[in-house]
Amino acid sequence: MNIEPTFPPGREAKLRYGDADYQILHPGEFVRCAVTGRPIRLDELRYWSVERQEPYANASVAFQRYNALLGSRQ
Repeated sequence: MNIEPTFPPGREAKLRYGDADYQILHPGEFVRCAVTGRPIRLDELRYWSVERQEPYANASVAFQRYNALLGSRQ
């Protein structure tokens, strides 16, 4: 029985997130969104938090996370 792997193929990358880009600490093809758990291909990664060192699937999810953290500080 040959089972095809589903997306994401390959390994999960480990990154260090900077202000304008990221540094690859361990090579891989994707990272997981810190909020949704959804895999994000590195070539599609656009949103992350430098402070929290976590990636986000899209702008809406990043804003949702920001608001959730802002509310927990008050």
